[in-house]
Amino acid sequence: MKIKAKPVTTGVAEGQAIVSRMPIFFTGGMDPSAGIIREPGHDLEGQSVAGRILVFPSGKGSTTGSWQFYAAYKRGSAPKGIINVKAEGVVAVSAIITGTPMVQEPEKDPFEFIENGDLVRIDANEGIVEVEKKQRK
Repeated sequence: MKIKAKPVTTGVAEGQAIVSRMPIFFTGGMDPSAGIIREPGHDLEGQSVAGRILVFPSGKGSTTGSWQFYAAYKRGSAPKGIINVKAEGVVAVSAIITGTPMVQEPEKDPFEFIENGDLVRIDANEGIVEVEKKQRK
């Protein structure tokens, strides 16, 4: 499946999807040393976003979240790419300062066609998201 989305940054990233229907709070909500979501009650609590394509509605919280994301990036624990339903400043700045490919406002609801483990390719240069469904057992 191939859909259009609005680029926030440039670049291309490919990897397995990790999907959350909840906003993410990077300050205190993510361990930057391992990329593990540690916000109590979050649907990704205990899971790592490191090296994955992170699909979530938007960010939330403090502007220091960009520095937490940057710390994760420097440690190799940040996502490879980001798809947001609606980007907000903290996540956009995070992607910009780390060169992480990011798109927003996909033409279709990403929660209806992207699942955990799907192979996702973001081409933020062209505003294209490609999804290859993971093999189901």
